[in-house]
Order: sequence, then C-alpha cells, then structure tokens
Amino acid sequence: MTACLSGTACSLAREGVYRAFYPPDRIGARFHLSQGEPARLTLIGGPTASGKSARALELAERTGAVIVNADSQQLYAELRVLSARPDAEEEVRAEHRLYGVAAGDDPWSVGRWVRAVQDLLEELDGRPAVLVGGTGLYFTALTKGLADIPPVPGAVRQTVEADYDRLGEAAFRQRLAEVDPGAAARIEENDRQRLIRAMAVADHTGRALSDWQADTRPVLTPGSWTGQVLMPEREALYTACDARCAVMLERGALEEVQALLDRDLSPALPVMKAVGVRELAAHLRGETSREEALDQMRQATRNYAKRQLTWFRNQMPDWDRV
Repeated sequence: MTACLSGTACSLAREGVYRAFYPPDRIGARFHLSQGEPARLTLIGGPTASGKSARALELAERTGAVIVNADSQQLYAELRVLSARPDAEEEVRAEHRLYGVAAGDDPWSVGRWVRAVQDLLEELDGRPAVLVGGTGLYFTALTKGLADIPPVPGAVRQTVEADYDRLGEAAFRQRLAEVDPGAAARIEENDRQRLIRAMAVADHTGRALSDWQADTRPVLTPGSWTGQVLMPEREALYTACDARCAVMLERGALEEVQALLDRDLSPALPVMKAVGVRELAAHLRGETSREEALDQMRQATRNYAKRQLTWFRNQMPDWDRV
C-alpha cells in the first residue's frame, strides 16, 4: 500500500480496505435500507484497520446521519495521524462529531465521553446518528450501563498508591480481596491502575467497586439502537494493520510524536499510551532505527487489534457480525 499523498487518496485507501473486507453486494443489506427507515442509532464496533470509518461514512451518506466518534484515541487533537482520524475530505462528506475534541493533558474518562454523547444526542433531537469506534468499553457503557461512582479525592488515591508501592501487588491484591473479592479476582495481573482504582473507591465510598458496577442501567434504551461488529479474517486484518502503519509514517506520525515529546507530558496520560507513541518515541530518542520502529509499531498495532477482536467477540455476542 502506498502512502497517502492527499486527503482524497487517503479516503480512497480507507474505502479500499473496507471494500476488500466487505464487497458492494453486502453493503446496505446489513443496514436494512430496503426495509424502510433504519434505526435512529447505529453502533459500529470492531478492531483497528477493519474498515469501520468507511462503513460509517457509507451509512451516513445514505441516511443523513451524523457520525459520532466512539474511539478513545480519536478523541485527542494531537493524534490525528496515529489514531487514523477521518480526514478533511471525509469530514466534508458527512458531519463528524467528538473527533479531536480533547487536549492530551486533559484525559477523558469513559463517563466523560458518555456525558458528551448524551448531550450530543439531545442536541441532534431525533436525527439519526452512527456511533463508530474501537473502544468496546464505550459501547458497553451505552448499552449496559456505567456506574455512577462518586469522584475519588486525589489525596485518597495517593494514599492507596503509596500502599500499593509499599506492599507490592500480591499483598495489595489480598487486601483488596477483603473489601472487593470480585475486583481482586477479576483484575488481571500487573494492572496496577485498576487495582488502585478498586481499592480507592472502596476506601472512599465504603462500597465495593464491583457493587457500584453491578448497580447500573443502560444509557440507550433497548430498541433505540442496533449494533454491528466488523470481524475481518485475522490475516487480512493484520495485513491492513501493517499497511496502515507505513502510511502513518509517511503522513507525519513521527512529527506528531515529536510534538508530544516536546511538551514533556506525563507518560501515564492516555495520549502518551496510544498505539505507536512509545515505539516512535524510542526511534526519536535514537534507540531504534526507523525500520525497527516501524516493525515494533506494526506488532503493537496487531496486538491491539487482537485484543479488540477478543473484546467484541466476548462482550458483544448478540451484535450482528459483518
């Protein structure tokens, strides 16, 4: 795949990947366009480089829908290239919302995104919308609910962080199991952030995070939306991931990462954890060659796509598979 030299070329390249996965005779049938008005809200999920954006654009142009971002990386203004945000030509073809609206030093939580979506849907006042992205937790929050957990003061979190560092993960997890056995059993090994979060919530609220999460209700009412997941064959998906990484380098991904490094942002920020940032930052520091950085970025992208495939397969079993 050659580098995109213009917005038009990039749009065509994105649509080329989409059409390769989903031939024209399959487009529209999934949208039930021949059977009257489509659902007001269409949720499209799937792994990176699977053709989600092109599919959303196809539907938006057919129905006049607004395209709403449901990808945590595409929220950040600093990640236009690395997050593969829709380009200017695509944004002309349909209205896009919640893309590039966040500053890298002002991280958005799932709850903040959900509130922004709720405000936007109210603003649209019945106009159809397509919510598209690869952040499965966003879709879970909309369709299954998000716990309304009181904010944890910074001082409480700092105390819990100090306890974690002092005790180590194993002993800290045992202590967490005393107040929230569900979280202690569920949270994966080496996930320091989630372990600390669970303990901090329990300490501050006197209630287990697992109990808060169980006490939820969906943001979107049943029947108001339809969901579909793009699930390409894995080898074809990995080939698309590899090609996308090469295009990103040609389009300015290195410059994008250098701009982030120049700001000396905390490595703990989501914008600094985006796929490709760490790999390209190592090259910019002289630790790897350009080709080595590209290979590492490709592997990181493949790993990310694999995790997304697993999430959508397990968490959205009832959504249409495309």
